[in-house]
Order: sequence, then C-alpha cells, then structure tokens
Amino acid sequence: MNLSKDLIVPYNEQIVGFSGERVDTRGYLDLRTRIGSRRDGREVRVRFLLVEANTSYNVLLGRPCLNAFGAIVSTLHLAMKFPSDKGTICTVHADQQIARQCYAAGLKIAPYSRPRKQQCSEVAMTDLDHRTNMEDRIQPGGDTKEISIGTRPYQITKIGVAMRPDEEELMGAVILENKDFFAWSSANMPGIHPDVMSHKLAIFRVARSVAQKKRKIREERRKAVEEEVKKLERAGFIKEIKYTTWLANVVMVKKASGKWRMCTDFTDLNKACLKDAYPLPNIDRLVDGASGHNFLSFLDAYSGYNQIPMYGPDRSKTAFITDQANFCNEVMSFRLKNAGATYQGLMDRVFRG
Repeated sequence: MNLSKDLIVPYNEQIVGFSGERVDTRGYLDLRTRIGSRRDGREVRVRFLLVEANTSYNVLLGRPCLNAFGAIVSTLHLAMKFPSDKGTICTVHADQQIARQCYAAGLKIAPYSRPRKQQCSEVAMTDLDHRTNMEDRIQPGGDTKEISIGTRPYQITKIGVAMRPDEEELMGAVILENKDFFAWSSANMPGIHPDVMSHKLAIFRVARSVAQKKRKIREERRKAVEEEVKKLERAGFIKEIKYTTWLANVVMVKKASGKWRMCTDFTDLNKACLKDAYPLPNIDRLVDGASGHNFLSFLDAYSGYNQIPMYGPDRSKTAFITDQANFCNEVMSFRLKNAGATYQGLMDRVFRG
C-alpha cells in the first residue's frame, strides 16, 4: 500500500485465536476505509492491526468494523448490506468462484515462521551448551591431531593419528567436503522447520495454569541470570512476553567449571503434560550396531534441543520470570517433559532420510 513505517503506532497487545494461540502484532494503523462506489458508499475511519502472517487475504474486517458501517452480512446469500452516506441501502455481492479460490489458496500456504535474527552470530556454541557432566563424556581412544577446516583459528576438528596415510587423506577429504555441516555459532544453526518437527505440550484438558511467585535470589546468581538471558535472547532462543497464564522461576546451578547454569523450574507445567511413550534407544543395541565397522565418528550435538522450535500456541506456556522481564522459549528447552522423545523422533527421521 506504499505506507510509511512511521505511520505504524506501537501496540503491545496480542491477538488470541480460537484454540488459544497468540499472535504478536507489529502495531496498528488508522485508515479511512470506503465500502462501495464513490457515488453510493460509505467511508469510515477503521483501525487495522498489523501482523506477520502468510495468508491469501490482505485484510480481514472484524465485527467492530462491520458495526461501524452498520453492515449486515448474509453468508447464505454471499451478500452484505449497509446504509450509505446518502441514506440509501447499498448491497455488496461476493463472487463465489473467487471465494473458493481464496479458500483453496489459503490451505496451500505454509504457516508463517519468524526468521532467526542475524545478530546472533557472535554467540558461541559453548556458551549455549546445557550439559554439566562434560568430564564423563566418551573420549576417542589413542592420540588425536587437529586439522583446519575453516579460515578462523578455532575452526578445527580432530582425527586419530593411528590411521594409515591413505585413510587419513580420505577422512580429511570427506570432512572438508562437508565442512558446512559444522556449526561454530548459533548463526550456523538454521534450525528445524516447524513443518518437519516442533515440540508440542500435551496438556491435560482439566489442568489449571500455574503462575509461580517470584523467588528471591542472591546478587551473584541474579547477575548470572541477567547474562544468560542476554545470550539466549541474542541467539533468538527466547523472547520477551507480556501476557501469560503459565509462569515459572529460574534456578541457578553451578557447573564443575565454576560457571553458572540457568535452568527453568517447569515442575508445574510438566505435571500437567501427558507422557510421550516414544521408544528411546537402548545403549546395548547402539553398541552392538557399531561393532564391526572400521570407523566411529563422535558427533557433538551442541544445542541440539535448541534447534527444534516450540509449537507456536505453546510458546507462551514456557514463560519464566526474571528481574528484567518475563520471557518464553522460541525453541525446545532441555527441561521440558517429552523433550527427549521429540529429539529422538527427529533423529530417527533424519537418519531414515
């Protein structure tokens, strides 16, 4: 419509859908809107809320707008009547063929997914790793050496030194050919498309939402929470939320390295969710499956859970409270119930092709 962005007035409210899903608004515009022709019609100032959405419709007229025009709509006759500025009754007829085309086109449009912010490129992967027992991880047997697979000094990986020269050359060629699979920061993780996998909360219908009271934390932990929230927000993993019925506290746990790790107390939310009985892998079966192969590669899945988006209507239910504001998870959190089942389902789908 060639309207200046300066005309958009900020609006902090959300639009709530039929099933409780919430859609953020970019703001609103007050525009003079006319229905009918220039001779027989009516013009009224209408407030339009702006949202980011993929739809076959450019504008939706709600009940406040129809009431302002004094319009009466008949879906049976595909017509709308309203009084004009001259006092006559005007009739607007819909085109049934166009209406069907719009409906069919709307069914084919993929849901809108907000793109990741590009400014998250400087958030290191080690800063977002949720694991604490790093000392107990399986290590490769024998000595290793580093090979460079990028232009930056830290873009390296390790291979074993016990390989024959031809094996080492073959391994290096395969790694360099697939170097774009390595993630050095959160910007290198485009994430999983919601159509492929998203984490949904199967909450009991009779469950009541719980908003925990804010707990007091010491100054050292409060500063750690503030730093962790900034990192997660820069990475696009969380966003600020203003209205929510579920609310949890954060809990700070000290790692073996002496750094703080921020966890969210999803106890109440997890109690209200059904258990997903998706079959998880057995370690003995995995070991037996690896036997007999010449090579074993250790793939380090940094922030693996954070690459799976939360189901849109469930994001507000993951809200947690801090001293600065309330935030909700844009991606699946490690502490959510059934997170392991969702992640395993994704891995099975990926390796099945």
